[in-house]
Amino acid sequence: MDFIVSLLTIVFIDLLLAGDNAIVIGLAARNLPKDKQRRAIVYGTIGAVGIRVLATLVVVWLLNIPLLLAFGGVVLLWIAYKLLVEEKDHGKVRAGATLWGAIRTIVVADAAMGLDNVIAVAGAAHGSALLVVLGLVISIPIVVWGSTLFISLINRFPWIVYLGSAVLAYTAAKMIVHEPKFAPFFEENDAFAWTLMAALIVLVLVAGLWTNAVRSRRTRMAKQTGRHPSA
Repeated sequence: MDFIVSLLTIVFIDLLLAGDNAIVIGLAARNLPKDKQRRAIVYGTIGAVGIRVLATLVVVWLLNIPLLLAFGGVVLLWIAYKLLVEEKDHGKVRAGATLWGAIRTIVVADAAMGLDNVIAVAGAAHGSALLVVLGLVISIPIVVWGSTLFISLINRFPWIVYLGSAVLAYTAAKMIVHEPKFAPFFEENDAFAWTLMAALIVLVLVAGLWTNAVRSRRTRMAKQTGRHPSA
């Protein structure tokens, strides 16, 4: 049961964090003829998945180093917060003029954008290479061919993003609590461990809501005064 829950968590994280990667894949191949677009997407995705699997397995191994699991948890907390407040801009993605140019763009862009995904999946895998591979193999094809539907669902139901952020924050909190260096303390204070995990989840969600509220207020004021929101 734990294996299934962890696998579903990894697939959900992949869908949540890799949706924008799928948009990049489409943008990179947009200037190619229709017959080459599909090949660019397939080959680019295969290359991106291969790099993602290797990178995630490396991170899974690195998380065995003392205190790196806790450090990864802190980084993942920041990723959970960014998920709520970061504004996406894909306008700078250059379309490939040739098949191999598009494939190269897809692989490089996915590698550059995929660090948050790698850390999140590595944390949710709890050291299992099988979970990493299965999760990516299941979710990446869904992301590539179903990204438009998933992104439209997120736009229609914004609470999905907050649910995803809570899942990431929970995974991050588990990484911190399960850090071997902290084990003697948390094993003796189980109630404190759960309290800390709940507090971290609430902290991320409240911080995201507050940031978005401030940004929205600034935007409204900017429209009223005719100034740029960042001014």
